[in-house]
Amino acid sequence: MNEKLEILKKKILYRALYRGTKEMDILLSTFVKKYIDKFSKKQLEDLEVFLKFEDEIIFNFYNYNIIKKNIDKNGISKIFKNFKI
Repeated sequence: MNEKLEILKKKILYRALYRGTKEMDILLSTFVKKYIDKFSKKQLEDLEVFLKFEDEIIFNFYNYNIIKKNIDKNGISKIFKNFKI
C-alpha cells in the first residue's frame, strides 16, 4: 500500500513539473510540493484528476475564476484556488 502511494506521489509530481508552459510548471509544482505529503489518499487521487485538466482551464480558474469542465467540482480545486506563491 505504501509503495503504491509513493508511486502515485511521483506520478503527480512529475505531471506538475512538466506541464508544457513554464508558468504552469512553477505554479503547479510549487503547489504539489507544498501539499503532497499532507494530502490523504483520496486527496491525492483528486489531485491526479485535477492535473489532467488542460493548462488553460487551470490557469483561467486560478486567475480569473472562469469555471470550465467542472474544475470546481474537484476536491482539490478550493485548496488550489486559495494557494498563493
